[in-house]
Amino acid sequence: MKPAYAPPFTITPGILSLVAQIGEEMGRRGARPASAMTPALRRGNRLRSIQASLSIEHNSLSLEQVTAVIAGRRVLGPPREIQEVRNAFAAYEAMDSWTPSSSRDLLAAHRILMAGLIDHAGRYRTGGVGIAQGARIVHLAPPADRVPALIQDLLGWLKSTDTHPLISSCVVHYELEFIHPFADGNGRMGRLWQTLILSRWKPLLAFLPVESVIRDRQAEYYRVLAAADKAGESTPFIEFLLSALLQALRETSAPDPFTEQFTEQFTGEVTGEVTGEVTGEVTGEVTGEVARFILVLNEQTLSREEAQSLLGLKSQANFRDRYLMPALAAGLIERTLPGKPNSRLQKYRLTAQGRTWFSRHPH
Repeated sequence: MKPAYAPPFTITPGILSLVAQIGEEMGRRGARPASAMTPALRRGNRLRSIQASLSIEHNSLSLEQVTAVIAGRRVLGPPREIQEVRNAFAAYEAMDSWTPSSSRDLLAAHRILMAGLIDHAGRYRTGGVGIAQGARIVHLAPPADRVPALIQDLLGWLKSTDTHPLISSCVVHYELEFIHPFADGNGRMGRLWQTLILSRWKPLLAFLPVESVIRDRQAEYYRVLAAADKAGESTPFIEFLLSALLQALRETSAPDPFTEQFTEQFTGEVTGEVTGEVTGEVTGEVTGEVARFILVLNEQTLSREEAQSLLGLKSQANFRDRYLMPALAAGLIERTLPGKPNSRLQKYRLTAQGRTWFSRHPH
């Protein structure tokens, strides 16, 4: 059945090419879905997604701090930012219970995501809103009284369209940014709802940290939003998001044999019970990437550039998100200058826990 309303977009050759490439990447994973992502890697990717999505909204907490918040440990940081992390984790964990085309579920998600942060969490805005860059208004959202009908039209289209989920998820993401249905939290809701739509197509995509790619390409993210507004259709935004999805898949779907060996060896849920005390024990899973980092580090003290070079990694973001920050969060490595995390003189070494792990595993 053809939907009564259809948001404007054009399926270009570039979009079709990106869909095909993403399909190929997913096909490579489909041969072994059970081992494609271990429980701890799923959790780690979810934490990366949360940290990156909130970072786009100017949350200053690092992946290490986000991990600590979710583990229930005390973190020194702005209370609002800590609350944002807790809310986001609860929202992503609740995704399985929501239907993408349900406005009731959309409001329920916003209620969880913005609880304690705004007065009207889980309700559509009642006033006008716009997006400003400096003193210039770059986007003026539709009037508040049109929001409920616009959302119903959009979700009605999503429910009945035969458009490929890769494309429809991007369309919905853009339209949520355009409509701006809430007083706050629209950006993170758009990213959350796209993940929800994609997870209904391929469950593995619920744990793909595409938000990390968007964060690293944040200027481009806002530029294509403006381009879509100017064009009056979401086509430029679709192309950008599909390229981000493809990049995220490629960065997480091709571990080398060494990494696969350790990922399969150290399975089990992450318990979040690492206290930061030197106990000589490591709880939960050590992923293949972290294992490689520990084995390369050994008794050395290395800078970020040195460690990345020894690991043969070109992407600084990949090294940071999959190797460095998880190892720091697990208490397996430490900074030589803990009070100056961004110092150019910063180096990393194994902790007592890291040395214990190293001594107990083959190398």
